[in-house]
Amino acid sequence: MTTTLLRTADELHARTRTGRRAVVMTMGALHEGHATLIRTAREIAGPEGEVVVTVFVNPLQFGQGEDLDRYPRTLDADLKLAELSGADAVFAPSVDEVYPGGQPQVRITAGPMGERLEGASRPGHFDGVLTVVAKLLHLTRPDVALFGQKDAQQLAVIRRMVRDLNFGVEIVGVPTVREDDGLALSSRNRYLSPQERRTALALSRALFAGRDRHAAQEALRARAREVPATHARAEALSAIGESRAAADTHAVAKALPGAPSAVRAAARLALDEGARLSPPLELDYLALVDPSDFTEIEDGFTGEAVLAVAARVGTTRLIDNLPLTFGAAS
Repeated sequence: MTTTLLRTADELHARTRTGRRAVVMTMGALHEGHATLIRTAREIAGPEGEVVVTVFVNPLQFGQGEDLDRYPRTLDADLKLAELSGADAVFAPSVDEVYPGGQPQVRITAGPMGERLEGASRPGHFDGVLTVVAKLLHLTRPDVALFGQKDAQQLAVIRRMVRDLNFGVEIVGVPTVREDDGLALSSRNRYLSPQERRTALALSRALFAGRDRHAAQEALRARAREVPATHARAEALSAIGESRAAADTHAVAKALPGAPSAVRAAARLALDEGARLSPPLELDYLALVDPSDFTEIEDGFTGEAVLAVAARVGTTRLIDNLPLTFGAAS
């Protein structure tokens, strides 16, 4: 398969379409995480369908002082990776092609969900994301568009836009791809020095610590459901001298409320360790949120959640997250 490089929407629209078109939107500097998205798109489109990868560094989503000018641009390598991963075409338009006549006066706003976490740290970021995603959806006209779950809040606001504004496209989230040491794959990882990379591992360590604490809490919840009278059982065990069993039963009872707090606390310990390294991890936020609106969840919450973290190491800002489910049925 030879992947075709397209520079204009007219070239893309002139292609003969058969089957489903699956689109993967990127800002280039493609890595294995993008390759996973492209391979998944190939599976969804099938042999009769078409996979289009967009490569466009969108100026609207970079704030003042952010890394627009130094953001890596590696189109030749991107084209090769896209071809190896199964893409039929790479659509790499110029800024003038996407924004003829300059930056658009009419834009899509992300609303309250776009003002939290990433939106609070990077005002206007999600307005820029949604505006370019909307334009690229119109330009590429896909049946399905795929996005990585590493950018969980971005995925959430895109899904909300598609639902709220009746875009006729299916949005698919693809799990985060990690390097062997646990660091989430990102185009910005290349900015990290060896020492900074060691510090950056605190992000994934924090998420894994929160995940492990969550798993322990959920296991205790399941046991408590099996033996609901935990306090009475603990007292009975204490009366017959079974102190270790009594302590364990008290732990089961205590685990019922407050699991989100315990998850946050476990993750924060790992981040605190990162802050003591050289160079230090500079935490932006640690949050445990409802993915439907990215508001913080409270103790006693049940359902899907996202444990998210953002921090700076040196001059590089990194984000990561893990999905968790609270109160899963036994």
